[in-house]
Amino acid sequence: MECTETTDGLSRMYKVKVPASELKSRLDQRIEEIRPQMKLKGFRPGKVPAAHVHKMFGKSIMGEVVEAVMKESSEKAIADADVRPASQPDMHMESDMEAVLEGKEDLAYHMHVDVMPDFEPVDAATLKVTRPVAEVDDEALNEALERVAENNLKYEARGKTAKAREGDAVVIDFVGKLDGEPFEGGAAEGHTLVLGSNSFIPGFEDQLIGVKAGDEKAVEVTFPEQYQAEHLAGKAAVFDVTVHEVRAPKTPDIDEEFAKGLGIESLDELKNLVKQQLQQELDNASRAKAKRSLLDALDEKHDFELPPKMVDMEFDQIWQQLQAEMDAGRVSDEDKDKSEDELKDEYRKIAERRVRLGLVLAEMGRLAEITISEQEVQQAMIREAQRFPGQERQVIEFFQKNPNAMAQLRAPIYEDKVVDHLLEKVDVKEKKVSREELLAEEEE
Repeated sequence: MECTETTDGLSRMYKVKVPASELKSRLDQRIEEIRPQMKLKGFRPGKVPAAHVHKMFGKSIMGEVVEAVMKESSEKAIADADVRPASQPDMHMESDMEAVLEGKEDLAYHMHVDVMPDFEPVDAATLKVTRPVAEVDDEALNEALERVAENNLKYEARGKTAKAREGDAVVIDFVGKLDGEPFEGGAAEGHTLVLGSNSFIPGFEDQLIGVKAGDEKAVEVTFPEQYQAEHLAGKAAVFDVTVHEVRAPKTPDIDEEFAKGLGIESLDELKNLVKQQLQQELDNASRAKAKRSLLDALDEKHDFELPPKMVDMEFDQIWQQLQAEMDAGRVSDEDKDKSEDELKDEYRKIAERRVRLGLVLAEMGRLAEITISEQEVQQAMIREAQRFPGQERQVIEFFQKNPNAMAQLRAPIYEDKVVDHLLEKVDVKEKKVSREELLAEEEE
């Protein structure tokens, strides 16, 4: 193998050539490896002549050989140059691939790769970070308990002549019919339906507004075209409904009985659980702002050349997101009056900051020997899969089959571990703030 290197800052170009004779030798070796397992009509198992294998499958086997040689030779070129790649090599074929596969031409290609900059990370102990903290007060706790109560409404019977309003619950019997004939699964007795909950077919609940106990009503609806039961999809139906009772919503009192109705032993335990949940929310916000303060401090202390390809890729991703926001009409007042050149300049600086901080965190994590366990990756993959109920298996298989997707899953886990490690090393000054101030959104 021949290899030459061209240097331009952090960009490298390697020109690689592998003689056709070496490829042929590898091809012959590969044929000898697979011949004992081959079964072809007209030959005894494992006795197919090498020449026949070459004639029948030589080109496809050579394709496998070339792929393996390119992987090995590119890794060797980078290892011999003693550099740490900052990105995957960008490969460009120079040979006529058809001629290479036929054994008539040397394999020649070149690859571009950005390398990691050489820099000394700052000593974390010299950094100062501000961490705003807040505690759950009685007002926030009471508001949260009221929300719990509102999400667990009770329904009390209204007068017999009271007409149902949106938000009321009605106790009904119903029988659904297609062309006058009842259909399977379309009937129920004593069913409680909250009007406005949208839990029934569109239009069903609206037609029960104004009914009262004892009423009988024919509710006419059309099943959605995408309805899960295919035999009903798009069909017009009539439901014969009998109303037994109209009930009004009532927010329950927050007392011992309410707590026990939620499966909790006492009101004090309910308050404690809600307070813990609220405090966790505040602690998460506190860490997020401490992390932002840490990143600002790291950005201020580091200034080194950045791998251009990494910056371009980060900028392209940011710009695509911005374009999507613009197309959807979601543009901040700050960006509205800026020219495209101004926006590109601004967002390239953001891309540069992200790349710089990513490299700094990666290097500090490497020096601290921080690693990610397979268990942590598996847990993250399961959490991601749970976001798509019913498709969990497909999501997990997607990650298992896509190294790039798996890398994107691992990256934030690694970053969080490095950040937590650094927050234990830096000089953290806690600042007491109100809950509202802590939860206020920071401008990106």
